[in-house]
Amino acid sequence: MGLSDVSNILWRERQLMELLLFKLEEEHLVLASGRERWLHHATREVETVLAEIKRVELDRSVAVEAAAQELGLGSAPTLKDLAEHATGPWGRIFGEHRTALLELASEVDAMAGANRELLARGEQAAREALVTLGEVDGSATTYTPNGFSREGIGRVGLVNEAI
Repeated sequence: MGLSDVSNILWRERQLMELLLFKLEEEHLVLASGRERWLHHATREVETVLAEIKRVELDRSVAVEAAAQELGLGSAPTLKDLAEHATGPWGRIFGEHRTALLELASEVDAMAGANRELLARGEQAAREALVTLGEVDGSATTYTPNGFSREGIGRVGLVNEAI
């Protein structure tokens, strides 16, 4: 495998990372809308893209190892190593791939974090609702008049101010 093969695999990986970001944004929209009916579909699509990324990463690993031998590099070089040691336009091309992949990874990480936060809020709200309804043991998290969370108050009750 040559440097061209590595570049083609990196292009494929970039496309998959963009698709993953798109799928994470879809998942985010589903979570934000509160329409959990579609959440399992969105999550399955994210998992499908992740599985394909793992497969392409394996292909990249094999191709990079072969390219490293051509360039006289040691075993398991990084993309930065390839960019620094490749001749001709390949150094710039691998540098651009590296920059794009780092940016995409950062965006994916941020979106995944936002999704985890929405999931945690939804889980907390569901747990509090179940405690309030007496469906589960435990105490609900409530808030003080100053806006700080407070745990361990026992059962939360609803008050009808019209009474």
